[in-house]
Amino acid sequence: MKKIKEIVVLSGKGGTGKTSVAASFALIAGKDAIIADCDVDAANMHLVLKPNFAHSQVYCGGDVAVLNQDSCTLCGKCKEVCRFGAVDFSNGRYTIKDLDCEGCGYCSHVCPSGAITMVERKSGDLFISHIKNGSQMVHAKLSPGAENSGKLVAQVKTNAGRIAGEVGCEYVIADGAPGIGCPVASSLSGASLAVMVTEPTKSALHDLKRVLTVAKRFNVRPLCIINKYNINSDQTAVIKEFIEKEGITHLADIPFDSSFVKAMGQAKSIIEVDSKMKALLEETWGKVKEIAQTV
Repeated sequence: MKKIKEIVVLSGKGGTGKTSVAASFALIAGKDAIIADCDVDAANMHLVLKPNFAHSQVYCGGDVAVLNQDSCTLCGKCKEVCRFGAVDFSNGRYTIKDLDCEGCGYCSHVCPSGAITMVERKSGDLFISHIKNGSQMVHAKLSPGAENSGKLVAQVKTNAGRIAGEVGCEYVIADGAPGIGCPVASSLSGASLAVMVTEPTKSALHDLKRVLTVAKRFNVRPLCIINKYNINSDQTAVIKEFIEKEGITHLADIPFDSSFVKAMGQAKSIIEVDSKMKALLEETWGKVKEIAQTV
């Protein structure tokens, strides 16, 4: 069996069209790819790909302190040592605020009566679904206020890779999170290619440079798509000069078109409503596959 190629679609900032590109690639690839939505903090790929949520499991990404009131002696040591302000004293008793607790366990170690224990905290849910083109998708939802999104991304990627191996898919297409935080680092770990989607604005170029730095740290070959290239020809020229200087493969220029608005309004990918865009993105995905065979 050929080595599974993991293609991560990224953007340094939100709103560049990253998910639109990733969803289009997913539908074009069909059953040749397993899809991984690694934007677990604000997942929205499911709105386009229509997963059936066939399988779900609880994800626990850390611990939380639980205080047994019957065993508490009101010594206050837990409040003294908590650096996160998670221990509260009111109405004559101590309580622990779940959202403020970082799960370090210090309070449980200093409690003389053993009233505080550390228990697994639910951080979100992980799903394995079939999507509307018959392929499979691994996706997740981080609970409000929960942390360890990087670990949840790792779980999504691990399951996507496992399924790809089981069914004989050659590709995993991952929709990464915007920015350069832990979820992005996790999505880049072990990736074959990073398709960076940008737009012709100064802020987008600034954040493209940042995400490129992260991709280089993980030795992932960067590719670039300039979306909405026709809204600012001068800035598009600046971006093209930058990516040429950095040796980044320029995959495609995607024009701004009202069909994107139409597609979003119908909760569809752009390739389902615009034949010209479909042809352009099919050609772009073909280039990605060719390059993937060389890494």
